[in-house]
Amino acid sequence: MLNQLGHARVPQDAHARVPRDTEPSPGHVLAVGTPGTKREQLGRTLISAGYEVSHAAPGDVIRQARQYRPDAIVALDEGLGVVREVRADPAGQALPLLMVTADGCPKSVAGLLRDGADDCLPQAPDPDELDARIAAKLHRVPVPVDQLLLDPRTGLYSGPHFMDELDRELRRPAAARRGGVLAVVGVAETAALEARLGTRVRREVAERLAQVAERLGSGCDRLGWDDEGHLLMLMPGVDEEAALGALQEFAATVAGTRFVVADENVRLTPAVGWTPLTDHTGHSRPVQEARDAAAEAVRHRDLRPVRYEPWMRARARSSHRGARTSLAPLLSPVLSLLLGIGVPFVIYQQAYALGWDLASAAYWVVVAGLVVSALLIVLECLYSLDAEPRPAQAAQPYPPASAVIAAYLPNEAATIVDTVESFLRLDYPNELEIVLAYNTPHPLPVEDTLREIARRDPRLVLLPVPGSTSKAQNLNAAATRVGGEFVGIFDADHHPAPDAFRRAWDWLSNGYDVVQGHCVIRNGESSWVAKLVGVEFEAIYAVSHPGRTRMYGFGVFGGSNGFWRTDLLARTRMHGSMLTEDIDSTMRALAEGARIAMDRTLVSRELAPTMLKPLWNQRSRWAQGWLQVSLRHLWRGLRSPLFTRRQKAGLFVLLGWREVQPWLSLQILPVLLHAALRAGGVDGLDWAVPVCLLAVALTLSAGVVQAAFAWRLAVPELRRRKAWFWRYLLVTTFFYTHFKNLVARQAHLKEAMGDRRWRVTPRAERTEVSEA
Repeated sequence: MLNQLGHARVPQDAHARVPRDTEPSPGHVLAVGTPGTKREQLGRTLISAGYEVSHAAPGDVIRQARQYRPDAIVALDEGLGVVREVRADPAGQALPLLMVTADGCPKSVAGLLRDGADDCLPQAPDPDELDARIAAKLHRVPVPVDQLLLDPRTGLYSGPHFMDELDRELRRPAAARRGGVLAVVGVAETAALEARLGTRVRREVAERLAQVAERLGSGCDRLGWDDEGHLLMLMPGVDEEAALGALQEFAATVAGTRFVVADENVRLTPAVGWTPLTDHTGHSRPVQEARDAAAEAVRHRDLRPVRYEPWMRARARSSHRGARTSLAPLLSPVLSLLLGIGVPFVIYQQAYALGWDLASAAYWVVVAGLVVSALLIVLECLYSLDAEPRPAQAAQPYPPASAVIAAYLPNEAATIVDTVESFLRLDYPNELEIVLAYNTPHPLPVEDTLREIARRDPRLVLLPVPGSTSKAQNLNAAATRVGGEFVGIFDADHHPAPDAFRRAWDWLSNGYDVVQGHCVIRNGESSWVAKLVGVEFEAIYAVSHPGRTRMYGFGVFGGSNGFWRTDLLARTRMHGSMLTEDIDSTMRALAEGARIAMDRTLVSRELAPTMLKPLWNQRSRWAQGWLQVSLRHLWRGLRSPLFTRRQKAGLFVLLGWREVQPWLSLQILPVLLHAALRAGGVDGLDWAVPVCLLAVALTLSAGVVQAAFAWRLAVPELRRRKAWFWRYLLVTTFFYTHFKNLVARQAHLKEAMGDRRWRVTPRAERTEVSEA
């Protein structure tokens, strides 16, 4: 810039000259001010400092600067007009600008500096000081940040220069430009940080993200940032799979790191949107696509990099999704019968006509499957008696802890106040914050009540999550807000036992990363469905979970009444696209080496569905969610070197066998139908086959054993209700087992048809079981 400005001489009448017998002038200065004594005095001071001087009045500065090309401008403070005049023109943006102020008022000085002045001096400055200040500015010529190639504070490409680099990459010949990805990284907490700390956080957040990206490397060639605080990542010559892996590692690392932003220790949720660079010739379209994808990632806050899809454009969002799912509720039952009975029967018939007796082989496979299922149930029951006990005491002092209640308020409005009050009664020897992370489509009166409770008790933190449509998004929003060393996750109808957090820390302080508690139904008196679910939950949480944990060497997080180390939760998050985000997070945490315990003495009481239809919807979601997890994690887990053989056997049973069994058990119908046709009717069948009778006996006895163990290990208030367990055994044998198998088969077909709608389970009026 100095070479461009030069030290050009100007006519004698335009400026005063230094005597010819002095040393060459150190530079040319344009003195700006209204003609008069003050400007003449300024000119004499500059001349005495050895500068060549020309003069200009306000409003004529740029014309004079273009004509005589000064090295610096020194102006009298006559308002902000001169500063704005100089900086508004490209010719003056990079010129050093020093202002001579009359009063030196801090507010005036601050206003001049914010508007673009480089320095301020008092009126009638000392020539030596003036010379030193001008020399300093000439030695380090100020350049606007947006004109620098790299931001001097962050080391990142400024927005315009990053776009130039992107255009340069896109102009490369197609043969030389193989692959490549552009990523835009936003931060979900930016708005909240700005509201509290100001806009400076945009630059600081981008800088912190860039430090992580530079440390990881992973194909990122150039990093930039824009005025909105997004980190811009250019990854040339990288295929999509490698780029996705690198972005996933980046997001997990950021989420697992605590950053200092504006002198505060914070957690950040990176929202990564990306798009491939193929078929692009300019920067505008790929940048917009990556930003649209980043906006979608912000909605979910689950750390997964989001690839751009056309529906992410706001104008297309309303017409996207689900056109092919409208017939799913009608077609699924028909397809279930057709695929489970009709198709196998036709196959058996045709194979027999060709001389192959497939039905006999299928018969033995079905019998073996029934026996295996029964034996697995009995083994889980036996192992549950030997479940690992809770450590006798905490290995470390009780740290600050957090509870997160995830709620959809229109559905939880009737129960949420009772839930919050129950949490405020918890007994914990250190700080315990209760974060209510909720979403609601419109304001509700109960929010006023909750705000009043929060004013009364500062432990309650209300965290509305705008734009959220799922429990996973609410939990992800809370993951960076909580301050405790560990966090308990609860649904909005849960009332944990007073000592729940104490007991959870006993496990976590002894080397575990997650501990799942025992969920107990507290409205069993409401209906026969609630009684059924109440006993079923004892079979699950008091028997199956502890037994399976002991049997296979790993536990499962069940979505509520689970306690996580905060750092692990921040890295893992919940994926809202999964209908059972809890099981998905379990598999991802286990793949990371986490230890998950199960404690049936760690009790929390919740509400059960009271009618069959809500129960159907709930179990359909669970079954479909388990299928999603199986498809995503089973094969990956079986190949992982992190799991032992015992754990892999558990993964196969948990994620593989449970998906096959509902279809396998149904095969007995087409097998019997085929056999009846071959025998000339049902009367021709031999029903007294010893192996068949043994299989039936084992299957029925497994249900009896499970009900007996559920009663033996149930919480005291349910163990006193023996009639509930007898009713459960009867209903399960003749109805409920088949009901759950039907739900599982239906869920498989819904997943295949793309119907992944989340149907909320309504909260019924509660009739609590007495704990006395």
